Amino acid sequence: MNWRNSCIGVAALALAACGSENKEDTEVSAGVEEQTSTGQVEIWRFGLEEIEGSVQHEYGTRFSELISQRTDGAVEVRLFPYGQLGGLTDIYDQVQSGAIELAFGSGFLGGTVPESQLFSLNFVLTEDEKRNAELLNDPEFRKHDALVGAFNERDLHPLAIVPEGWQVWTANKEIRTPQDFDGVAIRTMDNRLLRETYSAYGADPTTMEYGEVFSGLQLGQIDANIQPVFAHEEMDFYQVQDYMIFANQAQFIATFMANQDWYEGLSDERKQLIDDVVTEMVPHIHEVQTRLNSERLNTITENSDIQIIELTEEERAAFRERSLPVRDTFVEMVGDRGQTLMQYLLDKVGDQGSNSAAGESEASEVPMPVQEAPTGEQSGAVEVEQEVRDAA
Repeated sequence: MNWRNSCIGVAALALAACGSENKEDTEVSAGVEEQTSTGQVEIWRFGLEEIEGSVQHEYGTRFSELISQRTDGAVEVRLFPYGQLGGLTDIYDQVQSGAIELAFGSGFLGGTVPESQLFSLNFVLTEDEKRNAELLNDPEFRKHDALVGAFNERDLHPLAIVPEGWQVWTANKEIRTPQDFDGVAIRTMDNRLLRETYSAYGADPTTMEYGEVFSGLQLGQIDANIQPVFAHEEMDFYQVQDYMIFANQAQFIATFMANQDWYEGLSDERKQLIDDVVTEMVPHIHEVQTRLNSERLNTITENSDIQIIELTEEERAAFRERSLPVRDTFVEMVGDRGQTLMQYLLDKVGDQGSNSAAGESEASEVPMPVQEAPTGEQSGAVEVEQEVRDAA
């Protein structure tokens, strides 16, 4: 195990160095580094699943600023956007081994922490995005023994839960009913719950690495995609799709996590600092993701002729009914801890469930734009995708 961790650590440092032109930004060392003006500075390395300009990058930037301010520069948080440390599993391996201290994990994390697939279940939370962010970050849930235990068992420690916006479908045909999904190859992360869910909807779930999705859509290897709005825009996925469908079935949710040994080795003061900052970040990142998704949706509609579809409550109900058996699959997969966490959320949501009238007032905080019809150029999409490939 120690030999494996050492190899992962060396690989992480090499990948990080290759991922940036600025040596100062990518120089990684264990423990502390010497700084002329202040003596010693702690370096916390933070691996992101997304590129610059994303919700995760905005979160990491603000987290870094607050930690630096409140330690008078004694702690420096260094961000490594997607591609600089390899693929998603590389990031998870590195935070598990301690090669980096902090990371985000989302749907793909289900292969490492199966209980985290709870966040991939559809129609569990409310339609009020702000309420969901508060619920998931309530200490009763965020510090629940079942959640912490699930991560600790994999040498990780959960710090915060970060909803990044509604998971929106794009496709080359209208999707309004489960029957419309028949024969549609939809890209999912390597996450059994997502595969089970979209199989239940009638689609053909197809696993594909994030950096390969654009070419997969362009070449017809896949027919549809699931992403928050900002990701559809920043990776130009919408340029090779005809329809964008809002079903409000689930949000894209990432877990901010730490290496367990590193976290347990922190002083009580440092642990409290992190807890204070992630608590303060909840309303901030909710506003950020709402703004980013709204801005990116406007960009999409201004630069393409993609058609926006919002499912009615009746249309959503048909998908919700098909999603219910997947909850049993989740419990079968992960056992008592998963059932405890799922039931906690269902009990807390109660009458504010995603198909109830209580959730309708703030059902979607991303305003639907007035549709215009200029056709966007596809050349930028290829360039963005190539940048991700080169970085990886």
